Amino acid sequence: MQPAFSVLLLTTLIGAGQGLLIALYLTELWGRIGWLPQPSASFLALGAAVALVLTGLGLLASFFHLGRPERAWRSATRWRTSWLSREVIVLPMFMGALALYALAQFSGYGDAHPAAVLALGAATVALALALYLCTGMVYACLKFLQEWASPLTVLNYLLLGLASGFTAAAALAEQSAPALLAFYASGALLLTLAAFVGRAASLLRNARLKPRSTLATAIGVRHPRIVQIAQGMSGGSFNTREFFHGRTRAFMRSVKWIFLLLAFAAPTLLLALVLAYETPWLPALAFAIQYVGLLAERWFFFAQANHPQNLYYQAVA
Repeated sequence: MQPAFSVLLLTTLIGAGQGLLIALYLTELWGRIGWLPQPSASFLALGAAVALVLTGLGLLASFFHLGRPERAWRSATRWRTSWLSREVIVLPMFMGALALYALAQFSGYGDAHPAAVLALGAATVALALALYLCTGMVYACLKFLQEWASPLTVLNYLLLGLASGFTAAAALAEQSAPALLAFYASGALLLTLAAFVGRAASLLRNARLKPRSTLATAIGVRHPRIVQIAQGMSGGSFNTREFFHGRTRAFMRSVKWIFLLLAFAAPTLLLALVLAYETPWLPALAFAIQYVGLLAERWFFFAQANHPQNLYYQAVA
């Protein structure tokens, strides 16, 4: 497939915003119980505002992928059968609940009515998890794209979003809530390692996939050797532009090693250094590097999907 940069931004920014909200809510909940130092309302408000900005930027980026943005609302009409429609519905619900949560923290309402704000936060977390499911299933439900049609797709969207969200929380805590830095950094480290395991599993699975269709089965000709010498057209088309990235296998291998390094290896090392030495600005550096790695990972995710139509259109005369 041809990766669209707007979709890369959409999925990575919103995923990080969801993960950041979940990290913040866990500290508030466990702070009320006494398992962690109680975070201040100002820190929770700041974190929720950052999560809302990340989510809003992701939503804004999505409009650049639409041919007719003014008709975007119509994508919600097929919610009974379409995971994309469900995502379109859940996303604004999540953003609305997140905005209310941020406002409650900013106004100090949480100090006067902690049970109500905890309930609001729990609902927002539930919407965040539902959004992870919807986003992952948009791709996992496409059975004709074998690289995506796996529960690992949903799992990786969840783990990568949580890992980047906790890393972002560590970057905020390093400046505004040092007592919570160890918790966020530990969570980010464990989630990054878990995300690596999940992504490695999907890479190994996809490497063993065999195409279900061939030129012989596509055109109904039983012959051991069929060679296509032309596409039947003199120029490009939507099919040649949108369903194949046009990169070499060497380029694909390079991107794979880049995202493995930037999304997993480098953040793991930096987060370990944060836990060992609490060096200033390392959490922010870890998030920046990890996010660039996630962009590369998401590009590879889309580019690796081999659409069946490429049996015909990928051949060049």
